[in-house]
Amino acid sequence: MAASKAPSRERIVAGAADLISRRGLNAASIRELAKHADAPLGSTYHYFPQGKRQVATEAVQYAGEAVARLLQRELAAGPVAGLRAFLGLWRGVVVKTGYRAGCPVLAVAVEEPADEAAPPELLAAATVFEDWERLLAESLRGHGAEPDEAVELAALIVAAVEGAVAMCRAKRSITPLDRVARRLEAAITDALPSDQASPGSTALIPWVP
Repeated sequence: MAASKAPSRERIVAGAADLISRRGLNAASIRELAKHADAPLGSTYHYFPQGKRQVATEAVQYAGEAVARLLQRELAAGPVAGLRAFLGLWRGVVVKTGYRAGCPVLAVAVEEPADEAAPPELLAAATVFEDWERLLAESLRGHGAEPDEAVELAALIVAAVEGAVAMCRAKRSITPLDRVARRLEAAITDALPSDQASPGSTALIPWVP
């Protein structure tokens, strides 16, 4: 008997994250999300009976957790190493996809909610950004930054990198991300009592094929 070819739930979620990172949420129907993941529409509704909103929410959470794992690993070597890994990850995404993909979390966050003031996928995006900021702030504080400055600098890092990714896609150039990288690294160095620079990772985000 042939092995089942039914797609896993995780594969559908990963495929949804990739499609959202390219097209945004409003432009991606549940049928297109299933097709992008090479999954039957019936299987998609089986795993996600609430439809597109449920898939999108889990895709945002999946992407957020993937980035958080990278940050947790690289921040062990210090804030500069964590920053370089964060930047290297998004640099890999936009370059590898020919500037067609960005951040699925940002893609969901900037779209107007269709029928709710606070839909679940938007709440999930807010939580993801907060998690990334928390990890960065904890590392900054742990390496000597003042508590308030650590929180503000962490928010600046996430906001600047996310904005730079969007600019890279619009300009079809990696220059915005490179410029932001230099300024953020200088800001971290200024915030710490001593230079914590160390090599960062250039790992690609796991939902990019």
